[in-house]
Amino acid sequence: MKTALKIILFAVFLIVSTAILTAQTPPHPNNGAAPTAIAGNKPVGGGATLADGSFILLALALAYAGRKMYEAHKKKAESPV
Repeated sequence: MKTALKIILFAVFLIVSTAILTAQTPPHPNNGAAPTAIAGNKPVGGGATLADGSFILLALALAYAGRKMYEAHKKKAESPV
């Protein structure tokens, strides 16, 4: 009974804490000025490209999946059936 009460109280705490502990709103980009070509006044989102990080993440995910498949195949081949 005590463990169930602890679990319920913990769940209620997590639900209530998400409502209470909120982050501040982000500041307006460029201090409210419109994005222009003037140095220091960059467009919203900056100039970072998404492609490089996406390809690195995809390559790591494929390598991880390949390793898991290799281990599963190796384990299956070694098992005495």
